[in-house]
Amino acid sequence: MSTLHGTWHPIRAELDGEAAPALALERMELILQSDAYSVSFAGMVHDRGTFIQTASALVLTAHHGPNTGRVIPAIYQLAGDRLRICYGMDGTAPTAFQTSTGSRRYLVTYRRQPAQDVQ
Repeated sequence: MSTLHGTWHPIRAELDGEAAPALALERMELILQSDAYSVSFAGMVHDRGTFIQTASALVLTAHHGPNTGRVIPAIYQLAGDRLRICYGMDGTAPTAFQTSTGSRRYLVTYRRQPAQDVQ
């Protein structure tokens, strides 16, 4: 199983069939480390919690932010520095990488950011 650990910036996203605004994508960041995740907008943590990874699925449990207490199942595909995740915002696991009106699916394609050298 490939590691998803790292810092990811979205390059494309849609919720319920509607494309996310470019400005929102530019300011968003997903960090996956060990078994923890955080989502930041403009440098401020908006959502954080823990996740479990299997070969093709994730289960996120939010501990802070607007999703606190929610369990969000997701499917993912990792190819090089690209990660595609389809989140089941209604609590049911997605079966495909697609969204449509009223589906409560959030589909995001991320690009891994290079690791920062610590000096």
